[in-house]
Amino acid sequence: MSETTIDLTGSQKAAAFMLAVGENYGQAIWEALSDDEIKELSQHMSNLGSVNAEDVENIFVEFASKVSTVGSLNGSYESTERLLRKMLPADRVGTIMDEIRGPAGRTMWDKLGNVNEVVLASYLKNEYPQTVAVVLQKIKAEHAARVLSVLPEDFSMEVIMRMLRMEAVQKDILDKVEQTLRIEFMNNLARTSRRDSHETIAEIFNFLDRSSEARFLSALEDRNRDSAEKIRALMFTFEDLANLDPQGVQTLLRNVDKDKLALGMKGASDTLRDLFFSNMSERAAKILREDMEAMGPVRLRDVDEAQMEMVSKAKDLAESGEILLSDNKGEDELVY
Repeated sequence: MSETTIDLTGSQKAAAFMLAVGENYGQAIWEALSDDEIKELSQHMSNLGSVNAEDVENIFVEFASKVSTVGSLNGSYESTERLLRKMLPADRVGTIMDEIRGPAGRTMWDKLGNVNEVVLASYLKNEYPQTVAVVLQKIKAEHAARVLSVLPEDFSMEVIMRMLRMEAVQKDILDKVEQTLRIEFMNNLARTSRRDSHETIAEIFNFLDRSSEARFLSALEDRNRDSAEKIRALMFTFEDLANLDPQGVQTLLRNVDKDKLALGMKGASDTLRDLFFSNMSERAAKILREDMEAMGPVRLRDVDEAQMEMVSKAKDLAESGEILLSDNKGEDELVY
């Protein structure tokens, strides 16, 4: 038995075996496996890479099968998916392959959809307008709009004109653009623009209800106090709205649903309540207080949802430049 075969794990040997037996002889085995077993085996098939003919033969011998060499084979996402689709329902194959590939997306264009618009625009502004036009037609319109708004204005207009004149893109051109993006951009993205994981978790925690947030942070403090403190410092919470200037408070008040405002204020601190009331007319403040009293007891979950909606609206206003957000947890202001 060759050294390569000895180095393969049992799961890798099973993956090579299933690739080798193919559709006809393998179907009965696939049908007998559970979803979890299929996912695990498919994962190993996708990552297997090249296995030479001698090792394939040795694997068959090891499985006590009297089979001669079947030639070399290559395990990849494509070959694995192709084989599974011949034996399993399409929706089941799609779910399995999506889990194997992970959340980054099934295609290059899906992956680009997860790239921050500023990072993507910084790369695209150095490309030919025609290339950028192809890319913006392939990604989601919402994401394309954000990228377009970040690009230099003259360049953006040139891209728009190319998009207006563009006909169906030939497959070889599309493949070339995709290959260029993969080699020159996606492969370097992790090294050049990797987002700090604490920022990502802080943003996720911002959307947790109060009890879940406290539970996760408390559990994280037990395991890694430094990370918990970093995440806490990066989070922008409802109470951080107390750091808005008077003009910011008034702008937010004009853009928040009155029912949500009353519900959110029910769970606010006295400091935050006073700030909001002081930036309202006497009549509007009186009406808001009456609305809050008329509500009576309310569920904490409903209060949390209303407060998260107000924070989300504040971030939208900050992004459009109408207000400035600061978390007051450091000397520098945080603009979202």
